[in-house]
Amino acid sequence: MLQATELWKSYGGRQAVAGVTLAAAPGEIVGLLGPNGAGKTTTVAMLCGIVAPERGTVTLGGDPVGAESSPAKGRIGLVPQDIALHEDLPAIGNLRLFGALYGVEGALLEERIAAALDLVGLADRAKDKPATFSGGMKRRLNIACALVHDPEVLILDEPTVGIDPQSRNAIFANLVALRARGKALVYTTHYMEEVERLCDRVVIVDHGAVIASDTKAGLHRMLPATATRRLEIEGMVDEETLALLAAHGLTVRGETGASLEDVFLHLTGRQLRD
Repeated sequence: MLQATELWKSYGGRQAVAGVTLAAAPGEIVGLLGPNGAGKTTTVAMLCGIVAPERGTVTLGGDPVGAESSPAKGRIGLVPQDIALHEDLPAIGNLRLFGALYGVEGALLEERIAAALDLVGLADRAKDKPATFSGGMKRRLNIACALVHDPEVLILDEPTVGIDPQSRNAIFANLVALRARGKALVYTTHYMEEVERLCDRVVIVDHGAVIASDTKAGLHRMLPATATRRLEIEGMVDEETLALLAAHGLTVRGETGASLEDVFLHLTGRQLRD
């Protein structure tokens, strides 16, 4: 299990992360949500051992991740928000490079490369350069690069930004397959429907602190009863009635249960963030 306990980090007097605790177990996808500036990226950097916390610990199976020579770092794969590929190296060359960085070589490396390319649906483009790829293909190759050393934990920082629905669905299928293989996954996103579809548990952070951590069903129970339903009105509705509803912030749609977005906005507020 990946376990982060009481992580703290500040930059120039600004508290970026204030006591974040979270865990991800084998065969589980944990969603990490929060508004812009909530501390998600700094938390991800500490989970991977890229940034050292001022206080707190990150361990994987009891081994510290933050130590300089910790072998636990090699058991974690990171898919960063910004695509991290060498555009002029063939896809297979990128994978060989990432494999070498983790000390994987020879026949084992080639076997891992083939498996990673097959998983993300790029086996037929192994010799092509990412410079010729679409945005979705680059995102999928980014995932393959994070998998080539066969990590126990995969951390994905907004991996579906700016891609088409087909590529997004392909990535979802990849993540479900990895969960079925017993990988632990931490997934950050601003798309609530992705969390609804993929995640087993959800951690919401705001102003650097965890404000909720539960299953999706548990989070829905945090929403006040008065905010849990939308109603569909049949028949003619006059303009005065519609104006009255709008004045109270109500939207007339089909009757549904509350969404995860409703919960998120209830917890973090509706004000715009920088």
